[in-house]
Amino acid sequence: MRVTRAAVILALTVGLSGLAWPAEAEVTTYVRYTYQGTTSYGVLEGEQIRELDKAPFEGGHPTGVTVARSAVELLAPTEPSKVIAVGFNYRSHRGDREFPAEPPIFLKLPTTIVGPEAEIVFPEGASNVHFEGELVVVIGTTARRISPDEAAGYIFGVTAGNDVSERDWQAADLQWFRAKGSDTFGPLGPVLVRGLDYNDLLLQTRLNGTIMQSERTSDLIHDVHEIVSFVSRFVTLYPGDVIYTGTPGDTSAMKPGDVVEIELEGVGVLRNRIAR
Repeated sequence: MRVTRAAVILALTVGLSGLAWPAEAEVTTYVRYTYQGTTSYGVLEGEQIRELDKAPFEGGHPTGVTVARSAVELLAPTEPSKVIAVGFNYRSHRGDREFPAEPPIFLKLPTTIVGPEAEIVFPEGASNVHFEGELVVVIGTTARRISPDEAAGYIFGVTAGNDVSERDWQAADLQWFRAKGSDTFGPLGPVLVRGLDYNDLLLQTRLNGTIMQSERTSDLIHDVHEIVSFVSRFVTLYPGDVIYTGTPGDTSAMKPGDVVEIELEGVGVLRNRIAR
C-alpha cells in the first residue's frame, strides 16, 4: 500500500489526540457514466469500469458488472446538493490586494455542473466569459462545525473544475448569480480520485492547446482543510457536495468554438468546448 504525504501529515497531526490513521491511502479513481441509457457510478481500473451499486461516497459496492471505458459516456463525477467556491485564493490571481483572513466564499448552483466533453453555453447577453481552472474538493462525510485538523477525514477526494465566469456581470451585479451561476458554468471531471496529496498537485489550463494557467495547489492562500472547516461553520456539507478552491494566475475571455482544458495532476484532463 502506498501511503501519501497527506496521510502521513494527517497521522502526525491528529495522532497526538488519539485519532486513527485515514481509512484509505491507496489512490482509487471513480467515475460516473451512462451506458445503454443507464447512469451508474464505478471504479476505473485501466480501460475497464467496475460498476458500483451507488455513489462511492455513499458506500457503493461492486455489483459484479464490468464495462469497457470506451463504451461509456463520462459525466460529472458527482451530483452535489451544494456548489461552493473560493475567490482570490492564489497570490498570482489576487495581485496587490490584501490577503483576506478568511476564505472569500461565494455560491454557484447545482445546475452549473456539466461533465467532460459537455458544451459550455453562453447565456444571452454574455460577452466576456472567462475560464478559471481549479482543484475541486468532493465531500465524503456529512460535515458540520469541524476543525481544520479534522477536515481530511471528511474529504472523499478531488477532481478538476472550471469556474466559468462572466466578468462584466460579475462587476455590475449585486451578487454573482448570473456571472458564476448560469447553466453549464461549472464543468467538473473527468474523474474523482481518492488518495492523492491534494495539497501539492500541478494545475494547468489550456485554451485551444495554449497553456494559460500553471501553478501548484501548494500555493493556495487558504488550504483545502482550512476551506472545508470554514464552510462547515455556516452550512452543513453532505456527501457529494463540492468546493471549488480558487484559480491561479490570469484568466481571459473565451469565444464560441474554443476548447478549454483543465488538467489536474493525478486526475486527468477536463475538456469542454464553447458552444457555437
